[in-house]
Amino acid sequence: MRRTLAACLLAFSTLAAAPASAQQPPLRCAVDGTFAPHAFPRLEGGVQGFNIDLFREVAKRMGREIVIDSASFSGLVPAMNAGRYDFLCAPTTATAERAQNMLLTEGYLYTAFQFGIRRGSAPIRSLDDLRGKAITVNKGSAYDAWAAANAERLGFTVQTYDTQTDAVQAVISGRAYANLGGNTVVRYAASRTPQFIADFVMTDTRAHWSAPLPLGSTAMRVQLENALECMKRDGTIARLSQQWFGSAPAADDAENTVFPGTGVPGLANYDPTPREPRC
Repeated sequence: MRRTLAACLLAFSTLAAAPASAQQPPLRCAVDGTFAPHAFPRLEGGVQGFNIDLFREVAKRMGREIVIDSASFSGLVPAMNAGRYDFLCAPTTATAERAQNMLLTEGYLYTAFQFGIRRGSAPIRSLDDLRGKAITVNKGSAYDAWAAANAERLGFTVQTYDTQTDAVQAVISGRAYANLGGNTVVRYAASRTPQFIADFVMTDTRAHWSAPLPLGSTAMRVQLENALECMKRDGTIARLSQQWFGSAPAADDAENTVFPGTGVPGLANYDPTPREPRC
């Protein structure tokens, strides 16, 4: 009888001592699974890429399992705001408009807008060279928003595509002159596709690539940032960056920079309260 009671007490104490993370549901996030090298299909199924490795490690440091869905980028934010996802693992450009409508973590990468063109096409030396041309963008992206806002002023037309892969293919096939995307994505496509080359960079567009969350998810944002900042301090993000993008980030790049406060400095919903990462 005593042995039975002792066993029951031991089992109860073991359950009570189990970490809270073991009782929590998996984190839910999503990526655009055609956005290489950040997220793209594996031959054996599923997705791979920089952002997949990044957020699996983030979840591990938070003591949580994670489920990463793949979907068209244009549908990710509505799905998150509808409660389907806790946050987005897709690289999301931190803009003033987005910061008004969602929470953003500090950047884990910097991005800049870059054009890619078909090999043999006339290079882009300034934005004036876009006049009379067709530009492709990934639907719902920051590049889509920029193109829509500047098409009339600069005299180009915009073709939107559900995937970045299709947007690049339209340029290669001659249906458009150039693709506008993030610098890492354009350079990666050029490294894998001989007919496509990385061209003009809009140097004044450098911005944070962040993880967005629904408004109100302040505690989750702190947890995400804490993990990201610890990964910056121990060099994990820099190593992933070199692995997937082919070069080591500079000391002052976002992969190595712990930003003050919580969120993106200078944008809405940034919290300047000092916070030391707990690693």
